[in-house]
Amino acid sequence: MKTRRWLYPAALIGAAAALAASARAELPKPGALAKPAPETQAGFPRALYRATGADGYDAPDKVALGEKLFFDGRLSADGTVSCATCHDPDKGFTDHRATSQGIKSQKGQRNAPTVLNALYNDSQFWDGRAAHLEDQAKLPILNPIEMGQKTPADVVAALEKIPEYPPAFQKAFGHPVNYDDLGRAIAAYERTQTATSSRFDRFLAGDEGQLNPQEKRGWALFNGKGRCMSCHAFNPTQPTFSDNKFHNIGVSAHKQNFPDLAKKALKLVDSGNAEAVDRAAIETDLSELGRFLVTTQPKDIGTFKTPGLRNLFVTQPYFHDGSQATVWDVIDHYNKGGVQNPFLDGGITRLGLTEPEIDDLVVFLAALSSDRYEAASKKELARQRTVSRTTRPQRDTAAALGKTALSAGLKGPFGDVAPNADLKDPSRIGGR
Repeated sequence: MKTRRWLYPAALIGAAAALAASARAELPKPGALAKPAPETQAGFPRALYRATGADGYDAPDKVALGEKLFFDGRLSADGTVSCATCHDPDKGFTDHRATSQGIKSQKGQRNAPTVLNALYNDSQFWDGRAAHLEDQAKLPILNPIEMGQKTPADVVAALEKIPEYPPAFQKAFGHPVNYDDLGRAIAAYERTQTATSSRFDRFLAGDEGQLNPQEKRGWALFNGKGRCMSCHAFNPTQPTFSDNKFHNIGVSAHKQNFPDLAKKALKLVDSGNAEAVDRAAIETDLSELGRFLVTTQPKDIGTFKTPGLRNLFVTQPYFHDGSQATVWDVIDHYNKGGVQNPFLDGGITRLGLTEPEIDDLVVFLAALSSDRYEAASKKELARQRTVSRTTRPQRDTAAALGKTALSAGLKGPFGDVAPNADLKDPSRIGGR
């Protein structure tokens, strides 16, 4: 019996170790797509990049250290999760999950934003709770359901025991391992993950043949009837097709009671405490409040940052909660005017796009894929096109064309949108 009493826990420990080793073996590896993208790529906004003044291409030792840390599962409490788990280069630096999964298979409330071109964001995360990439890099490591470390000191102590890290930190920063420099190293690596060099960039540079007739029609819709440029305008200071602002687009409203959530958040969350906001955003139903968790301003209830549009077909699914499976679903959502809620952004209104116009817009967006992801993008576009022909949960053509109110929207002669243009006297709607 003594032998069995000692062997039983040993067997359990061995099984646990095997499981942990198996989990570590499944961590993403730094392949070709993990390497810094070339500064010579088409469309690379070199002047804007230099204006950031932050570590990146010009700090190779920091970048190399950051890449090693980014893929190292030992940064997590149980060795099973790395930064690359949720930001896998082979998946467009996302994880292709609706919401991300951390240690012990725990699931959060938010979709993993891509690291690609993140250096151009004015703030980080869907709600902008981190001002810089350095801050963004450190928070997930300490979140209980992401990487699960207790304190920065625990992380530093773990890294100090790994032979290659102390000299690497000394070489990159000139002093021993510390938590702030960990964030700086990961941020330096992330700043080299730029992804322009698309057919659209070459089209803008003067090569008309880079876009086919359907894609050019989509580009016209993007700037016109589709109204995409209202939040996704492209210019030299906004190279990712994002205004870097926060909007309530009617995604989460149908799930939650915003006023009740806001009252609850004001009691429970200290908006000045980054870690407290991080936990509320990732772990609780308060996540749906979006930017409000950071500012506590009523105008920010249910608002989330405008994502960039480059490389959409390797960063699916979409929106802050990963609720939309295809780009067709995303456009259907906007086409019908979103879903009503008292805090809906004033710019959200029905678009009236026809089915051929939606197709044109989708294929234009695919032309924003960088060369590095072109093959994967084409494959995903084909898959989504097939899905769109049979499964369109967000499509409401009647509402999009102003013929009926949305079933979940406001009631009345014009539903959730402006009156039909063919009404003789729209000013008298509701009058006598």
